[in-house]
Amino acid sequence: MSIIRGNIRQFGMISALIIITILFQILTGGFMLRVGDGFFSALIDSFNNGLMFLPRNIGNLVVQNGYILILAIGMMLVIITGRVDLSVGSLLAFASAMSGILIIQQEWPVWLGILVVLGIGVVSGAWNGYWIAYKNIPFFVVTLAGMMVFRGLTMTVLEGGTINHFPDGLRTLVTGNIPDFFGGVDINLTAAILCALAALVYLLVEVNGRRSSIKYGVKVLPLWAFLFKVILVVAAINLFGYWFAVDRGVPNLLVLLVVLIVVYSFVANNTVIGRHIYATGGDAKAAELSGIKVKRVVFWVYVNMGVLAALAGLVFAVRFNAATPRAEAGFELQAIAASFIGGAGAYGGVGKVTGAIIGAMMMGVLSNGLGLMGVGTEIQLAITGAVLLIAVIFDVLTKRTQV
Repeated sequence: MSIIRGNIRQFGMISALIIITILFQILTGGFMLRVGDGFFSALIDSFNNGLMFLPRNIGNLVVQNGYILILAIGMMLVIITGRVDLSVGSLLAFASAMSGILIIQQEWPVWLGILVVLGIGVVSGAWNGYWIAYKNIPFFVVTLAGMMVFRGLTMTVLEGGTINHFPDGLRTLVTGNIPDFFGGVDINLTAAILCALAALVYLLVEVNGRRSSIKYGVKVLPLWAFLFKVILVVAAINLFGYWFAVDRGVPNLLVLLVVLIVVYSFVANNTVIGRHIYATGGDAKAAELSGIKVKRVVFWVYVNMGVLAALAGLVFAVRFNAATPRAEAGFELQAIAASFIGGAGAYGGVGKVTGAIIGAMMMGVLSNGLGLMGVGTEIQLAITGAVLLIAVIFDVLTKRTQV
């Protein structure tokens, strides 16, 4: 059972996400006990009538939180090294501003504008990484300074105004959906087939991974736990396939997110680079003594964060069809919160890319569900803060019990 205790944070967050989602489905269905109705009949009635599981709402949930999900992937790697990046929200705003200036005002080719914006992310991340990794300046000071600099630059280049109307092709690429190539009448067959294939690929990868682990003597989950996890994930993928099939299809942005999740999960879990990142966060001195170039690892983690922040800025600007100086509003805190809620260790060395996605989705579900219930943004912030505190306390307490 030790391997289950070692993954308790992941299991706990997945369970919490499922419970919260079902709870909002019930609450947004107007749950109430009427005279002559039993508790369970009222519960089932409200569940069936809930707003959370409406196909259109599910699609919006993915698109609305896309930029936070992108930020959370990069932030998780930074936190694994035992650091954070406070500048990513302002860098996102600056990248979105530059995308508006280059693509809308200057009428650059879209591909060239995207490359330049991503290049800005590379330079910005390298700047942070250089001072933090090679000059030993505290990451808090460097990234806080970056937050102020990029916020000021955003206001300067936009002159306090807003730039509107990105090209239709770019907007469709970011906010559109994969068309139905099979011509379904009442459902989007392409969405259903893609999600079914994704579920099959996931199943094959998990089975082959378990076989390889057993072959080389690596500890694996008990069979019942493995089957429970696989069945749950496969069912979830096919459920999303149903939602997308009866609505507008698979969002294009979801395809980008899946690619990022797969690539970064593979790098973190199956490559030398990933092991070096975890070792750096676990014990930097021991990692350096074992031959790991810790400074180089930290540098490139910040470069990667800069690129993902720039990509998130581009997605944000195109989704809202505007480059605005107010784009940075607390996004860095949301990315940090998503990482900790998703199981990142409070002291580094622990965390998974998929955990960051779970944390970001939990925050998205909280915001979406509370919004459907008509709860104000100030209450939403308070609840999100409480969830973050509970997640960190849970992390610290579980780590103590494992010592």
